[in-house]
Parts: sequence; C-alpha cells; structure tokens
Amino acid sequence: MDLTLWQYQFRIIMLGDSTVGKSSLLKRYTEDTFLESINQTVGVDFHVHFLEVEPGVRVKLQFWDTAGQERFRSVTRSYYRNSVGGLLVFNLTNRASFEHIKDWHAEVCEWVQPHRVLFVLVGHKSDRDAPGERDVSKEEAEKLAGQLGVPYVEASAKTGHKVTEAFELLTRRVYQGLMSREVELREGWDGVKCSGPRALQLQRASLTRSAVTPKPSKKCCG
Repeated sequence: MDLTLWQYQFRIIMLGDSTVGKSSLLKRYTEDTFLESINQTVGVDFHVHFLEVEPGVRVKLQFWDTAGQERFRSVTRSYYRNSVGGLLVFNLTNRASFEHIKDWHAEVCEWVQPHRVLFVLVGHKSDRDAPGERDVSKEEAEKLAGQLGVPYVEASAKTGHKVTEAFELLTRRVYQGLMSREVELREGWDGVKCSGPRALQLQRASLTRSAVTPKPSKKCCG
C-alpha cells in the first residue's frame, strides 16, 4: 500500500499553553518516539502523517504545531482559518493550562468564521497520576468537554497511552463530518483538500452547493 497516495488532506492545528506537551504528543503519534526533553516550538512546526479511515480511503494529515507563548500568538492565529480540526491540549498537572482551554477554543471559533473547526479535548500526562500530582480531575475535564460539545481523551506521550486514539478520533470525526456535509468545502479554504475521482466529486458538489445555497447561522466549532 502506497501511503503517499491519498484521497483527502486534513489540516489539524495543535492548541494549548506552552509546555503542555503538544509537540511530544505529535512526535509519539507520527514517529512513535518520546524525548524527555524537547525544544519549545517557535512559531509553528509542521508534521505529516497518513491514516486509512476506511478501506481504500486514505487521509493525509497535515499538523500545525503552534507555540503556546503569547508573543507568538499573532503568528499562530494566521493558521486558524485554514484548519478543519484542532486538538485542545492541557496538562493534567497544571490547572492554569486547563483553565485556559476555553480561551483557546473561543479564539479559534472567532477567527475561523464562517468555516467550521471540529475539536477533541486532550488531558495530557495521564501517566502522572500519583497522589498530589494531578490538578484536574477526569470529572472536571469531562464537564468542560460537554460544555464545549467535544469528545475528551486522557493521554500520555511518555507511555503512548491513548495517543493514537486521540488523533484518530479527531481524524474520523472530521471525515464523518465531511461525509455528512457538516463540514463544507469552500473556495479559498485549505482546511480540506481532495484527490481522486470520489473525493473530487464530493468537492465539486460541496462547492456548487456553497455557491447557490444561503448559509444559515450555525455554531462554527464543536
């Protein structure tokens, strides 16, 4: 199977405070490796991975790993609009990073309109579950996910626990949204790209519908 061939490309953005482990999660997922020490992201880094979402349907995942520091925010904001999916990541041992998730979610939703971004909330460093280490309970995180209308996964780049599940959950969520037309393609938007007869047929139908159908007001993110 030639994984360089793909029918869809999804652009996924990693979101969350600095040092929550966004880069470590990506490295575990794309390379199956973990480094105890990893350089902080400056601006935006790029990663590519391929996933077969159903027999014969391959998705090229283009990840944008954003810096969490405020001084890079003007750079990272420029990448929001061309994203179709986002992983909202916080550190289970850092309560402030959890409390900032609503801000990250709201900022992306504001910048992507009229497009739609689908999210998964990830509580990172689930391996650090000794007494006194954890600052955010699973119940609190699940409550926030419910408020945002997104799935929740607890994962660890160090052990690999639920890392693949988090990324594949988001990918399949986007794919299902595309098939159900919850996610719609538009001219000038690169969140989703299509390749091959089946995918291009979907793209043409979606673009035609977007051109002739008035858009009802709807929630931009979920």
